[in-house]
Amino acid sequence: MANPIDPIMISFPESFETERLCIRAPLWGDGAVMNEAIGESLAELKPWMPFAQDMPSVEESEKFTREARLDYLKRSVLHMRIYDKVTGSFIGCSGLHNIDWDIRNFEIGYWIRSTCAGKGYMTEAVNGITEFAIHTLNANRIEIRCSARNARSAAVAERAGYTLDGILRCNRRGQDGELHDSKVYAKVRGAEF
Repeated sequence: MANPIDPIMISFPESFETERLCIRAPLWGDGAVMNEAIGESLAELKPWMPFAQDMPSVEESEKFTREARLDYLKRSVLHMRIYDKVTGSFIGCSGLHNIDWDIRNFEIGYWIRSTCAGKGYMTEAVNGITEFAIHTLNANRIEIRCSARNARSAAVAERAGYTLDGILRCNRRGQDGELHDSKVYAKVRGAEF
């Protein structure tokens, strides 16, 4: 069996563009604009996102951003920031996590600021990140997992052409304290790409 490559030795770009978006790695100083978007969107994020149970301080958002930057450089989690490439305004966050570099398996997560929802930005971002994972990172499998109760998140996966692999029954505790089913969507090399 061949020795697996150390992920820190894998070189790839820190940014790429789609039709309307610039998607890039976190940078020092991104915390303030991300914090503003969290504050604007707290009610919509709270049912789904652990970080949105209480409003973080600007300093906490900047600390998270700096840690996310280091994760990106270490290749352990590829946090990404989404910006409108014309106006430069912050739209939301996405990225690749639960990475298995040996089999090139990635999971996409995402959230969008409330004022940008319903405009197709997140579907465009997911499609862009999917293409990045396929062509730049040589992905074999890309997943999107969400609570079966999160219809908007599931709709993004479906619009992006992901196949529902299955539903894991009562496998996660939601932010409401109840057990939730999880929908697992995927694209797999040789099937969907």
